[in-house]
Amino acid sequence: MSEVLVLIDHVDGAVKKPTYELLTIAKRLGEPSAVFIGPADKAGDVTDKVKKYGAEKVYVIDDAEIKGYLVAPKAEALQQLAEKASPAAILIPSSAEGKEIGARLSIKLKSGLITDAVDVQEGPVTTQSVFAGNYTVQAKVTQGTPIITVKPNSAAPEESEGAGAVEEFAVTVSDAAKTAQIVASQPRQATGRPELTEAAIVVSGGRGTGGNFEPIEALADALGAAVGASRAAVDSGWMPHSFQVGQTGKTVSPQLYVANGISGAIQHRAGMQTSKTIVAVNKDEEAPMFELVDFGVVGDLHTVLPAATEEINKRKG
Repeated sequence: MSEVLVLIDHVDGAVKKPTYELLTIAKRLGEPSAVFIGPADKAGDVTDKVKKYGAEKVYVIDDAEIKGYLVAPKAEALQQLAEKASPAAILIPSSAEGKEIGARLSIKLKSGLITDAVDVQEGPVTTQSVFAGNYTVQAKVTQGTPIITVKPNSAAPEESEGAGAVEEFAVTVSDAAKTAQIVASQPRQATGRPELTEAAIVVSGGRGTGGNFEPIEALADALGAAVGASRAAVDSGWMPHSFQVGQTGKTVSPQLYVANGISGAIQHRAGMQTSKTIVAVNKDEEAPMFELVDFGVVGDLHTVLPAATEEINKRKG
């Protein structure tokens, strides 16, 4: 059975959930091999985590020569590994960095690239939501090694013990890949909530909040959800751009998306309509968002959300 390379998504060795989703998908396509580009001293802990989700092999690439630069060295590292391993496919998390790595890698390997897949089945045949979410298409790479970036929440992680055989892999990074250097960085401030693009539940607010996001945040905290915002709320200065869901913001695909006071313009819908279940709360019963939802509540979010939050907290207790 051919190897399927899975690029591990991590922060300083702390493996993120999309990695386990990709390993689960990789099992449909071949034999999962995880690729860890990071500090060599974290490799042991990372291996223990990924082999629980089926990683038969873990390639360890020490990032001492890579971490001071942007994505180009990672693409070169994956290229060199792919040329050695001849994998059946390469799966990468569909983050901004992941998509750039995938694009650079596809050029280096002269291979086809599919981005933002929401499902991958044997073949590999992918499912994507395209043209602002108006169409669902299936696609297949026809040249070279299929390189696929997959959106978070596209598969439920399934535990199955893999061998987790560690193989250290040395890479040679060219000078050309070191032209974009990271000169400073600072950790993102912790909110205690999950990352917006990875969250299983997202609660968003729009123009209908009037700038008061307290009911949105209270419901999000009751559900263990991430907080999102429409472009109107961001443009009004009520929330930072990093919270924006939509065509010019972040694309999310959670199990549950709750849209509050959001009319449902096509730009917003493009960023969230692959969500598994969609609930909307809006005073305007003619709001376009109601065309898309599984459940809709016509009402004032400032009345509906506190009542829902109170009921949820009561049931949790």
